Amino acid sequence: MSAVLREEPSVQTAADSPATDPESGAEESAGGFRLALDNFNGPFDVLLHLITKRELDITEVALAEVTDEFIAYLRELQARSLYEGDDGMKVLDETTEFLVVASTLLDLKAARLLPRGEMADEEDFELLEARDLLFARLLQYKAFKTAAEFLGGRYESEGARKPREVALEPQFAALLPELVFNISAQRFAQIAAAALEPKPEPQTEVGLGHLHGANVTIAAEAEAIAGMLREHGAMDFTALVADAQLHLVVVVRFLALLEMFRQKVIVFEQQHPLGDLQISLAGESDFDAEAVQDDYDASEGEGDHE
Repeated sequence: MSAVLREEPSVQTAADSPATDPESGAEESAGGFRLALDNFNGPFDVLLHLITKRELDITEVALAEVTDEFIAYLRELQARSLYEGDDGMKVLDETTEFLVVASTLLDLKAARLLPRGEMADEEDFELLEARDLLFARLLQYKAFKTAAEFLGGRYESEGARKPREVALEPQFAALLPELVFNISAQRFAQIAAAALEPKPEPQTEVGLGHLHGANVTIAAEAEAIAGMLREHGAMDFTALVADAQLHLVVVVRFLALLEMFRQKVIVFEQQHPLGDLQISLAGESDFDAEAVQDDYDASEGEGDHE
């Protein structure tokens, strides 16, 4: 893991230091950040490549000079971006790349300059591991950058392509099977008319004709109440509706009770507080059930009119 740092690399001078490395494919554009140091002259990211290939000693690279040159380059690039009206993405990309490479160089140089004794504890191994992770992150960054540049170039080159919009060439049109129509033009017209004919609007209301309600009337239930009271005498409401099969019968029988009470046909009596009301017939045992129905219908009509 640390063999790269322990072997003494050869020192490159500015005269024989390559600007690019053909094996690494790390060529930079003419507008990228370039360095002009005493022992190196070329693109910035190639500097790290030469150091890792043991072609340049990291201890002979003045990182302070590298930082000063990059700050000057960054100011020039920012001024150019403001003049050209760019969004500043190039400045951000250049800064990101410099920080990644410079942090890796600084870590490598610190590992070379600091005294190296025997690694007696886990902290030494953690430092080496952190350095290796930093270098791996740099390689990953370079891979993504190369892929992004490739995709960007393809996007620009392919964006100029225009598909040809012409009719099918005769030699290919002759290969198409001949269409055979089995229906007449009149039938085609009928199909078109059926397709273009306005469709009826869907029915939004649900009909109630299929529903059949139970034949329950106020008069019939009033007659039933009177018959039970004649037979059993005083009864409560629970006993009066005990034989009801439908909820509708219970409701109509309750309405009949109210109408009979209004006509003073029946009386209510409560023998103790909060007790059930006892219902019994008034003095006269005969009454007209149809009159009860008519009075109820009349009262309903007045309520609807109001």
